Amino acid sequence: MMEALIRAAAIGLAITAVLPFALILSQRPADMLPAAPEKGLDFSAVSAGPDMPEPETVPMRDGYPLQVRSFDNGVGPLVVMVHGSGWNGLQYATLAPQIAGHVLVPDLRGHGAAPGRRGDVEYIGQLEDDLADLIAARVQPRQKVVLLGHSSGGGLVVRFAGGQHGGMLDRAVLLAPFLKYDAPTTRKNSGGWAQPLTRRIIGLSMLNAFGITWFNHLTVIQFAMPKQVLDGPLGHLATTEYSYRLNTSYAPRSDYLADIRALPEFFVMAGEKDEAFVAEGYEPLMAPVTHRGSYRIIPGVGHLGIVDAPETAMAVKEFLNGI
Repeated sequence: MMEALIRAAAIGLAITAVLPFALILSQRPADMLPAAPEKGLDFSAVSAGPDMPEPETVPMRDGYPLQVRSFDNGVGPLVVMVHGSGWNGLQYATLAPQIAGHVLVPDLRGHGAAPGRRGDVEYIGQLEDDLADLIAARVQPRQKVVLLGHSSGGGLVVRFAGGQHGGMLDRAVLLAPFLKYDAPTTRKNSGGWAQPLTRRIIGLSMLNAFGITWFNHLTVIQFAMPKQVLDGPLGHLATTEYSYRLNTSYAPRSDYLADIRALPEFFVMAGEKDEAFVAEGYEPLMAPVTHRGSYRIIPGVGHLGIVDAPETAMAVKEFLNGI
């Protein structure tokens, strides 16, 4: 009897040990995602090469030179604008000059012209540490701090609020934020933009639960970046896939409602025609968790268009007025 129990336990243990590796090995990234313009995001507004100041570098705690564009727009808070997945700070060329205060637009580690390792970071949580280092390097005494993020950048702002650096924040602006793959605000595969390697993610999550992080550099998600962007003048700035550790770092934690609950006063805006997320879903999801939020839907605007919509600049200025 005892031998049978030991044998069964050994078999169970072997299956538990092998299963995550089987899941990881069962999926590989595609060399190129099939073009699906009818399902993807409209990048036409970012393909023209917007005029932005030259980036400067701000050293992070490990010495990495974070690329940052700076706008001194008069008296006001320190505003850090966090870009969405696959792209870089150029997406704020229109919005950044319009917001009062000292506005910083970083290219997150793993992105842009000087990514370090494109699509990767050193450890889960490094993007939060980088934002904290940037804020600490540039904030003035008694100056308020605002994080503004679009899409996955909005998800990173939510994650930041719920993490160890959350006390640095005074307000948050969330433009069509990614909250979680299974949140009621998320359309399937973010409207065709994101192609996750689900079995790999499950396998790596199982390993991480046991403290095994050796394989966190593996690719777990790819993005359907339009060919006209990749072949255009800014194509070299695109990031088309993420490692497990970057992808995890770029989104709220599994208990995303706890991260939402930790937000300071915040403002959510989304376009009525958002292809990736359900604009009308944010308030019923978030309002029961926290009373600190306000919400607005812009008619006729899509996922990427929300950043440059005139209504967005006006609403953000109103939300930040007087802080």
